[in-house]
Amino acid sequence: MTRILVIVPFALDAEGIRNREAQSGYVPLPADWELTYRPVTCGPTSFMSPHDWGLMDMAIFEAGCTAQDEGFDAVCIDTMSDSGMVMLRSVLDIPVIGAGKASMLYALTLGGRFSVLAQWEPALPRYRKAIREYGFDRQCASVRSFDQPPDFANLLGGKEDQVFPRMRDVAMRCIEEDGAEVICLGSITMHQAGEYLAANLPVPVVNPGPLTYKLVETFLALGLRHCRAAYPGPVEPRLDMLRAMMKAGAQAEAQAKG
Repeated sequence: MTRILVIVPFALDAEGIRNREAQSGYVPLPADWELTYRPVTCGPTSFMSPHDWGLMDMAIFEAGCTAQDEGFDAVCIDTMSDSGMVMLRSVLDIPVIGAGKASMLYALTLGGRFSVLAQWEPALPRYRKAIREYGFDRQCASVRSFDQPPDFANLLGGKEDQVFPRMRDVAMRCIEEDGAEVICLGSITMHQAGEYLAANLPVPVVNPGPLTYKLVETFLALGLRHCRAAYPGPVEPRLDMLRAMMKAGAQAEAQAKG
């Protein structure tokens, strides 16, 4: 049995987790795989600002920092922000795959320039930050939004007829006006639109969540993992302190909700 931990970046309920789990149906996976979708203990309700990004890093790190000791073979981070990825790589020897950098790199195996399709304007600074930090400024044709506030629990469910054509139209602007040769879906919350867009656009579409599962499959098959020199371990781990912080945060949020 191969066990994969998929870290969901929000403290979702069971229904919200099921919407995330649906991604596994888009790609064939080995029969002996078990995907465990784990929400964070607590964290921000969105991640549109540096305030949110810092909290998300901590939340995802705490959710996955003991994955290796728990018997998992790899970790997938279920967000294009790659939050907590470098932190997890510093304490884990198993593969840790973030959807953001992986999607952009994979897009560049399919074309020379890609565009990121974002949900709404407040999210654009996060994508531009990642593109700049990863050094993809020249290969990124554009980042455009289709102006739909995200629903991190229900995703795009029930909005297909309204939203999918709008996504296609914005993606066509990326292709025709910006020169994009590949479209990257900018959020896991868009995974339900992947097949529609792939069938209705003249360029490849990268669906980030399912891509991470197949990349993990490749990493495990080839015996690959991140370089320890690039991601050195901590001199003095403080994981117990981190877990206490997250537990206290969850208790405070529960009390605030009454």
